Amino acid sequence: MATILYRIGRWAFRRRRRVLRLWLGVLVVAVAAAAMAPAAEEEDLSMPGTESQKAFDLLDERFPQSNSQGAEARLVFQAPGGQRVTAGENRAAVEDTLGSLDRGDQVASTTDPYETGAVSEDGTIAYSTITYTADAVDLTGPTKSALQDAANQARDAGLTVEIGGSALESEEEPGGTTEIIGVAVAALVLVLALGSLVAAGLSLLTAFVGVAIAFGLVSALAVPLGLTSTVAILALMLGLAVGIDYALFITSRFRDELARGSEPEEAAGRAVGTAGSAVVFAGATVIIALVGLGVVGIPELTKMGMGGAGAVALAVLVALTLVPALFGYFGRRIPSRAARKATRRGIGRPVPTAAGRPGLGTRWARFVLRRPVPVLMIAGLGLGAVALPALSLELGLPGDESKSVETTERRAYDLLSEGFGPGFNGPLTVVVDTSASSGVAEGSADPRATTDLVVKTVRGVAGVASVGDPVFSRAKDTAVLTAVPRTAPNSGETKDLVHAIRGAVSGVEADTGATVLVTGTTALNIDISEAMSDALIPYLTVVIGLAVLLLTVVFRSVLVPVKAALGFLLSVGAAFGVLVAVFQWGWAADLIGIEQTGPVMSLMPILIIGIVFGLAMDYEVFLLTRMREAYVHGASPGEAIVNGFRHSGRVVAAAAIIMTSVFAGFIGMNSPTIQTMGVGLASAVAFDAFVVRMAIAPAVLALLGHRAWWLPRILNRVLPNVDIEGEALNRQVPPSETELDTGVPRLPVGRHSRP
Repeated sequence: MATILYRIGRWAFRRRRRVLRLWLGVLVVAVAAAAMAPAAEEEDLSMPGTESQKAFDLLDERFPQSNSQGAEARLVFQAPGGQRVTAGENRAAVEDTLGSLDRGDQVASTTDPYETGAVSEDGTIAYSTITYTADAVDLTGPTKSALQDAANQARDAGLTVEIGGSALESEEEPGGTTEIIGVAVAALVLVLALGSLVAAGLSLLTAFVGVAIAFGLVSALAVPLGLTSTVAILALMLGLAVGIDYALFITSRFRDELARGSEPEEAAGRAVGTAGSAVVFAGATVIIALVGLGVVGIPELTKMGMGGAGAVALAVLVALTLVPALFGYFGRRIPSRAARKATRRGIGRPVPTAAGRPGLGTRWARFVLRRPVPVLMIAGLGLGAVALPALSLELGLPGDESKSVETTERRAYDLLSEGFGPGFNGPLTVVVDTSASSGVAEGSADPRATTDLVVKTVRGVAGVASVGDPVFSRAKDTAVLTAVPRTAPNSGETKDLVHAIRGAVSGVEADTGATVLVTGTTALNIDISEAMSDALIPYLTVVIGLAVLLLTVVFRSVLVPVKAALGFLLSVGAAFGVLVAVFQWGWAADLIGIEQTGPVMSLMPILIIGIVFGLAMDYEVFLLTRMREAYVHGASPGEAIVNGFRHSGRVVAAAAIIMTSVFAGFIGMNSPTIQTMGVGLASAVAFDAFVVRMAIAPAVLALLGHRAWWLPRILNRVLPNVDIEGEALNRQVPPSETELDTGVPRLPVGRHSRP
């Protein structure tokens, strides 16, 4: 691999104009396609195979005139202080408002609160349900405007009116202030780490090119592939973070090669052949982990994984081709000003990289070598303590209750809770299918009798506030009824209630042969959350197994991959602990604008595992590649650790700060999904890079010594040699005269005393 990438790097350097024109052309096409494509639209979250989804599918079949998952709006009216909504003038205002909506093209029905009894006991709050013939994503602008105009009409009459439901849900757009701050921090870190505005600008420029192409392609394909704004934001988030990191690693290696005396073209080839090999492997692990999200079975999660994987793949391609091409334009200006001055004073001869006072990375590595046990205990116990809240992890899906009180959806939610109880915001839909109940005991196959029995059974379940009258299909073989819980949609009591209802109606199914399904948005969210919980351990097992396998191939070691996998578990566990503390317990919630605590979004744990797995392997590869490179050339285990930190410690630290700041930049968005993702990813990257890879990893390697790099002979013969440290490149390409200036002697592979 190293030899092939070496040739690619030199080719891109020599053909820099062609490479630059190619990428600019792709960028223009992607941006133009995104500009001409329709805007991305949100889709309903679904989970094929669950009871809730089966019920939705059955409703679509038996009630073709309606859309079971169609858009719905709730107009919630509140009378002025001291008045009742049933008073003459207030009632007239409500009826006029609803009358203006009946004429809408996409309106299926509008309920009259005075006829349906949708008025609170104290008479101050009433609501009307407006159903639409189209999904929320298909509602036209005039339809949404008509709903808002109707609400304004009632407000002009003196009523307080809020709009709930899915009809006005809007997608989150990237590009806010916090994201800009994150990028600004990344730019500052790049300048400090590289000591050169040119080098920092090159890394940012190439990352922006990859991100712009990825974001443009996702936007262009949003409608045909059903990609939501969350997919686009994830692609933006991941592409920007890894794009900067990959460019940083290759640029840093290019500077090292220049410092060793290589000509710019040769340095570009060697940088891509060595650091580029690590970039390919690191990118591949991220891509595999993200694509693997498809096994969970949630279409939205699959799309998020594919979108993120595409952005990472583009970042890898940009790093391997566009970065060395730009070296051809700015190669001599990539080193820091101090390095360029030192080179000029040396009349063209490079200054040894190890000269002068040891850097912070070298001093830290030597400190860990002297005290591996205390460092390991403090770091391990610290992460374990942070991970403790994860034992209380509860999964759910955010609803209107998690939105800002500045939104009309949240205010509508609060009004309905005040007037009708918290469970009114999460009604359950019970579907009774009697089409297959013929042949059962006489009289039990009567659809109406069976439905009445279901109604009686559901009303008898503790925790049910009310059960509405059933509505039958045209064939009279399917009935739908609504059960209102006493508790809020995201509460544990409501989850238990759904299971209790399903258990209670199972007896009716056994007696009558009918099929009774419990669905609705609340039940669907519960089913998805439970499916996520069930899939968490298997997915984590697959990811850990993949990590061990890939790292065994790369580092030709058994214990290094095991150490990496256990460290990954620690960092992910600590990230989950932060999510529980912030989003469930409310710690520091005010700082990031979280007004309502609740369960952690059910998609987040698996999504974070998939993303952080790849990013953790990035740091593992970039740090340990230099250690492995030094070890195979004759360095002792301790010297190898110091060499790895000397060359990669500062770069890995800078990359981690950049990635953390980019992820943290998305915390300020108003979307609970993006906020959760930002907090989880930022904390996981920080824990993994600074605690696991820079403290626990060197401490464990110091304690293991030569055993860390041991590989059984049978595996040594069977496993392919991917040569990520570029040994083949050193054999085929003559090293520069100052190749040994790092202080590590280049001895033949295998010249170690074994334990």
